[in-house]
Amino acid sequence: MAADTHETRTANRGDLVFQRLIVVGAVVMVVLLAAIALELTRESRLSLSASGVRFLGSTAWDPVKELFGGLPFIYGTLVSSFLALLVAVPVSLGVAIFLVELAPSWLRGPVGFMVELLAALPSVVYGLWGIFVLVPWLRGGVEPALARSLGFLPFFSGPSQGFGMLAGGLVLSIMILPTIASVSREVLRAVPNWLREGALALGTTRWEMIRGTVLPFARSGIIGAVILGLGRALGETMAVTMVIGNRPKIAASLFAPGYTMASVIANEYTEATGDLHLSALAEIGLLLFAVTLALNALARLLVWRVSRVAVQGSRR
Repeated sequence: MAADTHETRTANRGDLVFQRLIVVGAVVMVVLLAAIALELTRESRLSLSASGVRFLGSTAWDPVKELFGGLPFIYGTLVSSFLALLVAVPVSLGVAIFLVELAPSWLRGPVGFMVELLAALPSVVYGLWGIFVLVPWLRGGVEPALARSLGFLPFFSGPSQGFGMLAGGLVLSIMILPTIASVSREVLRAVPNWLREGALALGTTRWEMIRGTVLPFARSGIIGAVILGLGRALGETMAVTMVIGNRPKIAASLFAPGYTMASVIANEYTEATGDLHLSALAEIGLLLFAVTLALNALARLLVWRVSRVAVQGSRR
């Protein structure tokens, strides 16, 4: 009896230590986020006092005249990330469905390994590939074809340069594809087999089973995978910098060069000499931090709403 009591106390003591370590880790994460936000705010005080809210709506970026506006970089970040998701999400979901539902067992391992290998490649390798392969292909074939067929739209007008928003979005889509595909694959593998068997027993085809049973069940996890991919797209720097053209102008055409918030910081921070210039770059970093937090909060809300609807539907 005494031995049992001693073991129980030891187990309780271990649980208490583990719980306190988890709490300390969570607090450290919150403190780190607060410290980053505080430091970025402190470094951007000069720009905030000089421009204020106008910084968000201004398109001027001239370090010589000390005119700084963040709108071109916000626009470039959001448009390139949206293009990346537009291309990567259908492909990633198709790869995940193929690996889990359709691929033969001997093919799943090699294909899954190749997809995960894409995530291990350094971003500078993607950038070099974009310069030597993607950009010439876009300039010589894809962009002229798009201009001939869809040139009446402002998105596909203007000269074909290769370097531009379209190249940046495509490079980003390839970079986030393995992240979305890998997480989506694990989410689909977690769907209970009895759901698949029940749907097939009711007479549905395999595609109807996937579309009507598996995907709705895994919807919240797939949304989480997309958000993980979006987080990488927002913060990606090197590969995008090498192919997007790096021009602080807003243009409707996807062929035109652009700029992102991460790229301008990487390009100009080491060369910035003026205090206002450094402060403006710090404010762009603060904007990127805020946009990332806002999108993650929105994603959490979306996942919560989807999960709540799914739970209510299962109860009915």
